[in-house]
Amino acid sequence: MSPLVTPAWLAERLNDKRTVVLDSSIDFQIPAEPEKDKINTIPGARRFDYDSVFCDPDASLPHMMPSEARFNRLAQELGINQDSVLVVYDNSGTFASPRAWWMFKAFGHNEVYILDGGLTEWKTQGYAVAQDYAQSAEKGDFNRPLDPAYFVDAGYVLSKLDDPASQTVDARSHARFSGQVPEPRAGVRSGHIPNSCCLPFAVLMNGHKFKPVAELKPILQQALPQSADEYLFSCGSGVTACIVLLAAALCGYHNLAVYDGSWTEWGSNHDLPIGTLTSE
Repeated sequence: MSPLVTPAWLAERLNDKRTVVLDSSIDFQIPAEPEKDKINTIPGARRFDYDSVFCDPDASLPHMMPSEARFNRLAQELGINQDSVLVVYDNSGTFASPRAWWMFKAFGHNEVYILDGGLTEWKTQGYAVAQDYAQSAEKGDFNRPLDPAYFVDAGYVLSKLDDPASQTVDARSHARFSGQVPEPRAGVRSGHIPNSCCLPFAVLMNGHKFKPVAELKPILQQALPQSADEYLFSCGSGVTACIVLLAAALCGYHNLAVYDGSWTEWGSNHDLPIGTLTSE
């Protein structure tokens, strides 16, 4: 089954006790992201805040993956169970939610889906909205091991720079990738990870929704080398990288991982090499 589900699919299951709807919106404005709806929610949704709660509180970088123990504890506090059917969404479309989906996949939870088009599409289809999040009355029993292969660090990416079997994919715009424009975060260098390829997440979207798989496949085939055995996805801070990773998963690519620190970490560390269009 596809990771993407429709509002109709969710509406049919909204009152099922196993269904848990998670609002994974973030305050940060993603480039090219439509306007956020900060007032409404899907009825019964619980808040899954990976920007300030489901993250590493001691990290200097934004929304880094939390420890296995922290994630499990917080998931239990949200009332999430081992057999929960999770549906994640965000309040502007399908922008912040792919990272939430990938976080649960990293914990081996297979029944996690993304509402294609998010709250925007839910409202477009005429479904009811609420203004408050639901609170779980009971603690859940979610308890799973974290697979470290799903989120890799700078050291791993560095070790793979010259490995033809490993391909790093950058989800930022061509202008940022090529170093033609300054980075939005202060103190971060312009350019890209050497030998990486650029696949801007925006080209995969039809407004607030994903393009159909039939349209995604030729885009990915043109941008991604077919010879690689693994694909490491990077962006500004590990959010839109998950959009491109999701597109790859939809198109049948395997051995996918997110570089969690992404360019915010790489571009800030002067010990790490950078590339520009003129240097490669």
